[in-house]
Amino acid sequence: MWQASLRLPDPAVRILDPAFKACVNALSVVERIATGFEWTEGPVWLGEANLLLFSDIRGNRIMKWDEATGETSIFRASSNFSNGNTVDRQGRLLTCECATRRITRTEADGRITVLADGFDGKPFNSPNDIVCTSDGAIWFTDPAFGPNFSEGDLPPVQAARVYRIDPRTRKTEAVLEDVPGPNGLCFSPDEKTLYVIASRYTPHRQIWAYDVSANGTVSSQRVFLDCAEGAADGLRADISGNLWCGWGSGEGLDGVAIFNSQARQIGHIDLPERCPNVCFGGVHRNQLFMACHTSIYRLTLATQGVPQIG
Repeated sequence: MWQASLRLPDPAVRILDPAFKACVNALSVVERIATGFEWTEGPVWLGEANLLLFSDIRGNRIMKWDEATGETSIFRASSNFSNGNTVDRQGRLLTCECATRRITRTEADGRITVLADGFDGKPFNSPNDIVCTSDGAIWFTDPAFGPNFSEGDLPPVQAARVYRIDPRTRKTEAVLEDVPGPNGLCFSPDEKTLYVIASRYTPHRQIWAYDVSANGTVSSQRVFLDCAEGAADGLRADISGNLWCGWGSGEGLDGVAIFNSQARQIGHIDLPERCPNVCFGGVHRNQLFMACHTSIYRLTLATQGVPQIG
């Protein structure tokens, strides 16, 4: 059974490069704050409410963890097998729904607005991960993984792509069509670099990087990282440009792998189970929330995540 370390610094937080010392709070240990789920994904911090939301995919629900009380409860039952979540520039929840193949926004009064449900006359396959940039554009991945009925996934009906919803026209445009199994995605702090996980690249998963122009076009595709035996899934950036990647597969790999902007691994957080995704939260954005197979873990850092709301 898992339990928090009694030792400081926590031996689960491994420093692989001296640069990682600036990120580590030596007085903090990895905590398990919630457990009992079937496959968690899409963690997102709702700053105004001091809540962490995350998808319990196979449980078909979105859960919430209240920092003030430490309690976990259902935020939304029958979530259409939601996967990735983020917030827009107004702090509203954006969600990838697998069963309905759509991107939704939860309004302040709880109403759900459909932002996109297909492309070129066809429904999406199964939207996976999602981010919002400072100009209000919404970017999301739509791999062709299905069918996986335990997660509500239906058979793919079109090519796997990365999409962008234009903030002015609200039109959905295909940004990338050549990523094998586009999965997690995030931007560098200056939003000039887009990172996308190519989860179906062989023989190993890779993280690809692209230059991003002011109007949202991408260019200069390159391999940022070959994951070798590891399995990158979701990722987020801190204010220094380091990438915090949900990681697996197996003992010694499960947890979070941290890479600097030159793709050098500088640290690793060992967890007892595979970690599909992460987010930063807390009042100072210095808490790392790690969504794993059955549980949610938290670690307080000496660095901060990139702000979610501009």
